[in-house]
Amino acid sequence: MSAQPQAATPAPEAGGPRPPVEVSFEFFPPNDEAMEQTLWSSIQRLAPLGPRFVSVTYGADGSTRERTHKVVTRIQRETRLTAAPHLTCIGASRGEVLDIARRYWDQGVRHIVALRGDPPAGAPGYRPHPEGFPYAADLVAGLLTVGAFEISVAAYPEKHPEAPSAAFDIDVLRRKQDAGATRAITQFFFEPSLYLRFRDACAAAGITMSIVPGILPITRFPQLTRFAARCGASVPDWLEERFEGLDDDPDTRKLIAAAVAIEQVARLRHEGVNEFHFYTLNRAELTYAICHALGVRAPATRAAAEA
Repeated sequence: MSAQPQAATPAPEAGGPRPPVEVSFEFFPPNDEAMEQTLWSSIQRLAPLGPRFVSVTYGADGSTRERTHKVVTRIQRETRLTAAPHLTCIGASRGEVLDIARRYWDQGVRHIVALRGDPPAGAPGYRPHPEGFPYAADLVAGLLTVGAFEISVAAYPEKHPEAPSAAFDIDVLRRKQDAGATRAITQFFFEPSLYLRFRDACAAAGITMSIVPGILPITRFPQLTRFAARCGASVPDWLEERFEGLDDDPDTRKLIAAAVAIEQVARLRHEGVNEFHFYTLNRAELTYAICHALGVRAPATRAAAEA
């Protein structure tokens, strides 16, 4: 991973060459057969785009632990993709977490997304496991005692909901880097300026690992507002206006969603951003369209276009 801060990367001059775009995708483990078919259809659709890695989420309190492992194992076995399972501090001792990490290492997994994790619904708040890793920085350091994992961590352009200040949150991110993290993936956002200010603030604080913007294609607006409320992401008025009246019009909603996301990534690309992480929600269509707009192509498609 590059050791240069993204804030120091200037936007390319008009007509000048641009570094190629790199993408990664997040999936979540399905809980029934129909959702499993949707997941694997989406993986097969997006795999030819050559993502840097695909991450697989881990439920609050470790509730999807075995399902996450099952998906990761199948990705490793049946595809050429690099699978990056999520691991959290929630609901497990240090020994239990490190046993999972060793299991992954023995299966050839070399990339992990290390997170503190969120308490299950209804819990009064985050409380570290008495024998566990208290926070993500501790988890990062622990994972590196198992093997030389590439480790991605979370970042929050609008600060974590529990953080007392933006400066505190950036200090937490720096501690993750100091512990050995190699990349930060941001929570989703919709105003590019939020990401750009955050990127610059991280660089000023001495954070040199890549700060990769997390992009959430909008499938249903009510679902988005629930996600945003949980993670502290703002939903601008202009975005709500664009989706107004489309709850029962999925075709138009998809067109608007694609336009919003393509506009967002184009602005970030203009500002020198070359890597994007997509929260796919196990749906391929919008993510594929956005990647196409970024110039990300399957090798055969790219070769035909250049012929």
